[in-house]
Amino acid sequence: MDLGLKGKSVLVMASSAGLGKAAALEFCAEGAHVMLFSPFPEELREAQKEIKEATGNEPAYTVGDLRKYEDIKAVVKNTAERFGTVHVLVNNAGGPPAGVFDTFDDAAWQDAYDLTLLSYIRAIREVLPYMRQAGEGRILNFASSSVKQVLDNLILSNTFRMGVLGLTKTLSQELGKDHILINVIGPGRIGTARIDYMDRVRAEKAGLTVDQIKASTCKTIPLGRYGFPEEHARLAVYLCSQANTFITGQTILVDGGMVKAY
Repeated sequence: MDLGLKGKSVLVMASSAGLGKAAALEFCAEGAHVMLFSPFPEELREAQKEIKEATGNEPAYTVGDLRKYEDIKAVVKNTAERFGTVHVLVNNAGGPPAGVFDTFDDAAWQDAYDLTLLSYIRAIREVLPYMRQAGEGRILNFASSSVKQVLDNLILSNTFRMGVLGLTKTLSQELGKDHILINVIGPGRIGTARIDYMDRVRAEKAGLTVDQIKASTCKTIPLGRYGFPEEHARLAVYLCSQANTFITGQTILVDGGMVKAY
């Protein structure tokens, strides 16, 4: 299937590692012009090198912090100036820390909001003029399987990921007339550093080893294993491609069947 992404301008947030980097690689493999964004210059350079070696297509990158509006404005401007416009925005952010309600003060709540919800709002605000001028666009918001079934010890993530759903569903109604499609993709247990961190926290809390936690978790996944970042990335690329012309306002999980809720 020709996904129609060759030559398209794609901005992938939080893309120096994990799910963001995996998505950027798949976009590059499809011939897109890709901009990476992260606060870690060394990781960005390494990601740029790895993606070029794997695909023959070298992405650009911008260093910045998702919590800073000026940095978001800068990466959108850099993307548009380098590639002519912004056809695709992939919103992504590393999750906030684990913990229960009594763990967190106002500062922790504000930081989690700035990272996992406000950054998405700001990035969307900045790309919309380019997409409207182009006459179409694709926006994909990474969230979590917790939007269907909350996860223990992750109250910050559980709260603000739900906000991403409300934002997405509402914008799908507002942006349809502009031919801009917007969706949510919710990863379950995908093998990334974030999941490794969560497994360590769960292991410490339960007095078990990480291997025991992983084995126990795999028993709750019908496919019997954690997912791979590229499995998540392939769906992300499809939803942002020209092959997707009628899916908008939806939330799709990539979880191997783990979540039992509808």
